[in-house]
Amino acid sequence: MTDNQHVGDVHLEVLHQILGAATHEASAAMCRWTNGLITMTLDEVREIPLESVSVEYDFGMEMLTMVVLTLNGDIGGSMILCFDEENGRDLAASLLSSKQRGSGDWSPLERSALCETGNILGCAYLNALTRLMSVELVPSPPYFLQDYGASVLQQALMEQAAIDDQVMICRTRFTRGDQELNWNVFFVPNSQMRQMMEDALHIDA
Repeated sequence: MTDNQHVGDVHLEVLHQILGAATHEASAAMCRWTNGLITMTLDEVREIPLESVSVEYDFGMEMLTMVVLTLNGDIGGSMILCFDEENGRDLAASLLSSKQRGSGDWSPLERSALCETGNILGCAYLNALTRLMSVELVPSPPYFLQDYGASVLQQALMEQAAIDDQVMICRTRFTRGDQELNWNVFFVPNSQMRQMMEDALHIDA
């Protein structure tokens, strides 16, 4: 292992700890929001080449339902909540206390339910990071999107890719009881936010 590889591994391990704590707080908020049904755990923090994103996360050619929040400014980034059609519809139906999953075009109420889920998760996650870095992080209002997952994620990663040939992605998974759900949250900090997280714990290169 080279010195640069070792430094990179140390930084990712530290960032995993930081983001794991933020995910724990978001999981508690998600549990309250779904009446104890859904929890979330940090799956991985990793660096990969931008061109490998589609292959690594196997988005396929299906359209995904997503809720996206962004942080604008020098300390920026994106949070992308992804569902396949079935799981997104199931969550919306559960939140709206509907006994039947919706179909066809998404109704305004269904969109609103998913956007509020993104808002609750994003605020809990970023509140934890705000306390860590002592910098207020205020996300944009969440917006509902149906698109190809690889395209949206690659767009969020473009700023990192302009600086380095490796991009950092944090992925969170969801469970209902013992069942893993086909949902994911991807958190993509820009380089300034990543540096501030490392500085907050005094990690030296």
